[in-house]
Amino acid sequence: MSDPRPNRPFVKSGGTEPVDAHRRDRDYLTPAEMTRLLAAAKSGRHGARDHLMLLLMYRHGLRVSELIALRCNDLDLASGHIWVRRLKRGLATNQPLAGDELRALRRVLSVRQDAMLWLFLSERGQPLTRQAVNYLIAAIARRAGLGPVHPHMLRHSCGHALAHAGRDLRLIQDYLGHRDPRHTARYTRTAASRFTGLWD
Repeated sequence: MSDPRPNRPFVKSGGTEPVDAHRRDRDYLTPAEMTRLLAAAKSGRHGARDHLMLLLMYRHGLRVSELIALRCNDLDLASGHIWVRRLKRGLATNQPLAGDELRALRRVLSVRQDAMLWLFLSERGQPLTRQAVNYLIAAIARRAGLGPVHPHMLRHSCGHALAHAGRDLRLIQDYLGHRDPRHTARYTRTAASRFTGLWD
C-alpha cells in the first residue's frame, strides 16, 4: 500500500524524529520563482531596500539574523566584496558581489543620510528586526503570487541553486558556512545535475 503522505517525513511509532528526513515538502524556491519574488520586492513602498535584502539573502545564503546584523562596513564596494559573518558557529567568509548586487547596494546607500552602522533600516531609521523581515517576505511572496515563503527558504534556495549548477559539495559547504558536510549534502543529493545524461 502506498504512503498516504508522500511529501511528509516518516515518523517513528510513538516518536517525533523523522526516519527519513529526506522525504519532505520542497522548502526552497526555484530560480524562476526567485525571479518573481525579486521583481515583486521592487514594487513595494521600500522597493530598493526590500529587493536588495532578498537578493543578498538568496545570493549569499543568509539567515535572517545574519542579514539584520550586516553593517555598512562589511561592504567593500571598491573591490566588490561582502564580509559574511555566519552564526551557529559557522565559517565567516569574504564573498564576491555580482554586478546586480553592487548596483542595488549603491542605489540603497545613495539615499541614506544617516550615520547608522546597520545596512538594513526600518522606516523609523532603526535596524530591521527578525519579525519585520518575516512580515516583509511573506507580503512580497503574496504579491508575487507564490505560496507561503519564510526567510530560511532563501538560504535553502541558494544551496539548491549552487548544487543544481554542479558546484562541488565542499565549495557549497564553505560558502554557506556549514561546519558539518551533512548539512550541505541535502542540496547536492537532490541536484538534477547529478542525473543529467543518465540515459544517454
